[in-house]
Amino acid sequence: MTQTQEPARSRTFTWSDPAANAAQVGRRSGLDLLRAMIAGELAAPPVMHLIDMSRMEADEGRVTVDLVPQEFHYNPLGTVHGGVISTLLDTAAACAVHTTLPAGVGYTSLDLSVKFLRPVTVASGILRCEGTVLQRGRRTALAEARLTDADARLIAHATSSCLLFPLPLDPPA
Repeated sequence: MTQTQEPARSRTFTWSDPAANAAQVGRRSGLDLLRAMIAGELAAPPVMHLIDMSRMEADEGRVTVDLVPQEFHYNPLGTVHGGVISTLLDTAAACAVHTTLPAGVGYTSLDLSVKFLRPVTVASGILRCEGTVLQRGRRTALAEARLTDADARLIAHATSSCLLFPLPLDPPA
């Protein structure tokens, strides 16, 4: 990604074809898939480049994602847009659920409930968002995500429900 600040601001970024990762969904466990992305064996999804998420960690039932707030995240009020914050919270919560899924099982978010507690600006420093699975059943999972700033202050909190479902297998060749 490239970005300029003076005098006119601009930003460009690149990403890999997301179909390559999509083809792996269901063939590997969720934790294996995320760890392959983190290790660079698979490309990061385009959304990570779009909002410039800088780092991800994944363990069973837990995911952390980091982001350095930038001007291009700002809303008209001069703070990071709530949609960017919600995207971080949704990513961490849903990916935490993904880490618990075996090969052959997929998921999708059913809902996301967000509470914004503090404004975020470039002065907030690196943001860390940790998602944790609270409960996983056969058909649904419940996760939460907590977003903190560089001083470990809670910025926002979310809960998310995910629907779990079997993925169709490719027909034999």
